[in-house]
Amino acid sequence: MFNCVDQALLDLWHPLCATDALPLGASMETRLLGQRLGILRAAGGDFRVFRAEDKSATTLPVQSAYGFVWTSPGRPKPIFPIPEYHEPDRRNVAVASVGVNVSAPRAIENFLDMGHFPYVHAGILGAEPRTEVKEYDVEISVDRDEILATRCRFFQPMASTVSTSGADVDYIYRVPHPFCSVLYKSSPLDERRMDVICLFLQAMDHERIRAHMLLSILDDEHDDTFIRRFQLLIFGQDKPILENQVPKRLPLDPRAETPIRADKSAIAYRRWLSQKGVTYGVIPSSA
Repeated sequence: MFNCVDQALLDLWHPLCATDALPLGASMETRLLGQRLGILRAAGGDFRVFRAEDKSATTLPVQSAYGFVWTSPGRPKPIFPIPEYHEPDRRNVAVASVGVNVSAPRAIENFLDMGHFPYVHAGILGAEPRTEVKEYDVEISVDRDEILATRCRFFQPMASTVSTSGADVDYIYRVPHPFCSVLYKSSPLDERRMDVICLFLQAMDHERIRAHMLLSILDDEHDDTFIRRFQLLIFGQDKPILENQVPKRLPLDPRAETPIRADKSAIAYRRWLSQKGVTYGVIPSSA
């Protein structure tokens, strides 16, 4: 049984694995919201998702999107759009799926945090003494049902695989799903366009996730292996930070932790989860 009672989560699509992780005719087992699931790829290429303890049971909804297999325990709404993924000159790279002992909301909050760049990603995404998080804008869009942070700007010594020097980098953060975030950052190759970095989280249970990473970038120089290594280097720096979070679940009570000005995105994210009635992977507000 799924151990999630949040209808807001049950009626969403959740990532399970990269589409190329399963050869034709192969199967694998995974976990989502406390439920063991089996994934089978038929000889014709179609995917089937079912409760692992009963292969003959009714299958769950399934679709392939953005290089990953997704399923839903409920009645899923359409998956959130990433139009850049379909632009023909982009490199779409499913980087990896990495297990992390932390709740999904904690991992999303870390992804939204620019303040840790100079300390956790020194020499790549930030550098001392340039540690200030400049003022930026955050909105919770009712129409799009997502969080959007704009006017984000931060100095980065090596912002991407094609960077040749440090630069001030423009950022836009989208959170279109409680456990997924899409980051846009200015491309060194084309000032009119942005690279896209996606973090799709599979909540295996309340305090364990698989982090599925997708890059949709402008890079005609490096192969996929180089691009994957660059992104995994960054995520490898985040992983011990995430796993040492205390508590592992995200407190939603505004009095539980002391925010600073740079935490506007995190504050909006916590408020959004509360408004949705999300209880999975969080410590709900007592108020």
